[in-house]
Amino acid sequence: MPLVRIDLLKGKDAAYRQNVGRVVYEAMIGVGVPEKDRFQIISEHDENNFIFDPTYLGIERTNDLIIIQVTWNDGRTLDQKKVLYKSIVDGLVQVIGLRPEDVLINLVEVRKENWSFGNGIPTYAS
Repeated sequence: MPLVRIDLLKGKDAAYRQNVGRVVYEAMIGVGVPEKDRFQIISEHDENNFIFDPTYLGIERTNDLIIIQVTWNDGRTLDQKKVLYKSIVDGLVQVIGLRPEDVLINLVEVRKENWSFGNGIPTYAS
């Protein structure tokens, strides 16, 4: 069960934000996340609350930067992660015209017992 947080500056319309979410979801399905396992929080921020270095590591970022954080179960391979990164970036370039430099992705891996889908029950705990 991934939980995805997508952060960007205010000013993009609802269709733009929904397309970003869809691209991320489709990329996750491409690396084995089950269909319908879609939990996303898309947050917009004003410039005072969305702070980033525009040239960190020699990558030229603009105010179109999108920060994507995916929390999911540990156990995926490096190759799967590389496919995820590339699929997200390629999809965002194709669907919304975003520059590849304006996509920052962070994966957070957790053990399965750290999820409760509801009712206060650790769903995957044995």
